[in-house]
Amino acid sequence: MLHDEVLTVAEVAAELRCSKAHVHNAINGKVAGVSPLPAIHMGRRKLVRRSALERWKRANERGAFDAMMPVSPEVGAARPMRGESHES
Repeated sequence: MLHDEVLTVAEVAAELRCSKAHVHNAINGKVAGVSPLPAIHMGRRKLVRRSALERWKRANERGAFDAMMPVSPEVGAARPMRGESHES
């Protein structure tokens, strides 16, 4: 790709439907459960390549889905809730 669009933090925030502060936190690796968002640092200004944003979204979408679907070795096994026992 010869031309790779560069996005501002405000444009990334609008696309992700979150605040600019949240995008800054993602860039700085301060958002739990997701990898840091790659960005070009120009002093205090941060810019994000469109291609990097798309790769980041795909990578973190898979990671979030995997985390939501834990694999249980005992299919259909139910554990008692706190305060409950197996005895009747």
